[in-house]
Amino acid sequence: MTHPSIPGFTEHRVRVADDVTLNAAVGGTGSPVVLLHGFPQTHLMWRHVAADLAADHTVICPDLRGYGASDKPAETGPESYSKRTMARDIVRLAAELGHDRFTLAGHDRGALVAFRAAMDHPDTVSGALFLDILPTLDMWDALGGVSGAVGFHLYLMAQPPGLPEEMIQASADTFFAYFLDAWTNAPDAIPADIRRHYLDASAAAVPSIVADYRASAGVDVDHDAADRAAGSRLAMPVTVLQQDWGASLGYHAQGLWHAWVTDLRHQTVSCGHFMAEEDPKLIAEEIRALARR
Repeated sequence: MTHPSIPGFTEHRVRVADDVTLNAAVGGTGSPVVLLHGFPQTHLMWRHVAADLAADHTVICPDLRGYGASDKPAETGPESYSKRTMARDIVRLAAELGHDRFTLAGHDRGALVAFRAAMDHPDTVSGALFLDILPTLDMWDALGGVSGAVGFHLYLMAQPPGLPEEMIQASADTFFAYFLDAWTNAPDAIPADIRRHYLDASAAAVPSIVADYRASAGVDVDHDAADRAAGSRLAMPVTVLQQDWGASLGYHAQGLWHAWVTDLRHQTVSCGHFMAEEDPKLIAEEIRALARR
């Protein structure tokens, strides 16, 4: 499947496991920054930020396991799409490209992978930026009552294999387009060709996308709970940018993050969920500042 590309970047195929090769766009020179995309997107969500950062960083933008042009292994068990497994993919990808330490930024699903990478590989992740998430354990706690209906897709894709895949595949364009429309404050931030790419890529990856979400209703919760019980915290510099979900869902985001992070910069932003496309200058500036901390 052909897709748009980031000007000046070269796409690589990198094996990260016996049955998984990731697609990654790489460009620029300087200290390495790895950017992880969200749902329902691919690495192209970083196109503006990556082009900006490439002036002074080596920028690596992979498609996550199960997304875009990366491999989509069958879900054979809870670890197939656990964030621990997907984080290990990213650490191995960076190592294969010659980087054993890097700044890591993630949005949405990619931010959950980035959180797990920072937790499991603290000697590898020098700093982490998380865009518009809570850690998985806190996310489920926050979705209470009718206000939690905003996360209806989380409950749908948490169901056992079969029903969610069939329902989503039957109306894939409508399903995935809903999020692109509902979660942005600036529709022109996702132009028609990029939108079409996201919809086509997502429709081609329904089983693996559902498996990713299903893991977040099971094994990912277990991993977060084990870290919380052990008192584990992220010691590297961390930046979190979020919409003000706490105002509608009734939680204090900064307080929740402080329980996980010792060196935290937390900011509520006014743009929509797709921050890297709606305000790429802000996100690039935040990543540069993080890399200097």
